Amino acid sequence: MSTVILLALTGLGLAALYFLVASGLSLVFGLADVLNFAHGLFLGVGAYATWWAAGNLPGAGPSGFGFVVAVAFGVLAGAVVAVLVELVLIRPLYSRTIEQVLVTVGLSLAGVALLQATWGADARPFPRPAWTREVTSVLGANVPNAGLLLIIAAVLVLGGLLAFLRFTRYGLIIRAGVENREMVTALGIDVRKAFTLVFAIGGAAAALAGALGGVYFGTVSPGQGGSLLIFAFIVVVIGGMGSVVGSAYAAVAVGLLQQFVNYYGTSGLGDLCVVGLLAVVLLLRPQGLAGKVAHA
Repeated sequence: MSTVILLALTGLGLAALYFLVASGLSLVFGLADVLNFAHGLFLGVGAYATWWAAGNLPGAGPSGFGFVVAVAFGVLAGAVVAVLVELVLIRPLYSRTIEQVLVTVGLSLAGVALLQATWGADARPFPRPAWTREVTSVLGANVPNAGLLLIIAAVLVLGGLLAFLRFTRYGLIIRAGVENREMVTALGIDVRKAFTLVFAIGGAAAALAGALGGVYFGTVSPGQGGSLLIFAFIVVVIGGMGSVVGSAYAAVAVGLLQQFVNYYGTSGLGDLCVVGLLAVVLLLRPQGLAGKVAHA
């Protein structure tokens, strides 16, 4: 029984990491209709900015409030990079899908190369509070605190995003834009500001995933964002484009499926089952778990 609880909670921790990356990705595609293959770069920027801040920024550090300051710096860095990418590279290409893909793929590759050139290709130990290396007993299972931290962070981000989308003016614009962008534009609302805001939110969430992912894995590397981005895209498609709640459902399904199948089966079989789940969803419900059917 303790093994099942441990697998469930570690699976939820992995799901939380996927959700933090996928939530912004889903909103960006739902509103701006942009497949942002450079989204993993925001995760890498957040991870390395947190790593750098923990050792160099005054007031920041690997423990206590200093770690909160370091993570906040990383999240800010990810949001700033996301805004710059939207303003400089994406905004001129909103009606040119192929060019969007080419630019974001190129930016993703260039971003990894830049991180490698700056800090090297090898993984670096990530500074993290001592308590994140410890475990907490939950119903007889010793669960790593780093996974529990990810779960708490994902729940807070999900609640914050839902509150923002429901109760704020820009949140209402984003929700309306996801449903019918042409109608919002016809009403005279400048959706470009909403586009920039969505990119900032997505960049901040991905950067938070990078920082907490460093705590979870214990290291940070230039290619970390790219590997997580693959599963984030799967989560977005399964959950439904533009649906934050759908991304949360899909992340839980993917994280639990990976953990249980990899444990009870052979290593790597969980990843294959995730791809199989994606294929089943695309065949039976192409719009995703929480997506809406597109009408002609």
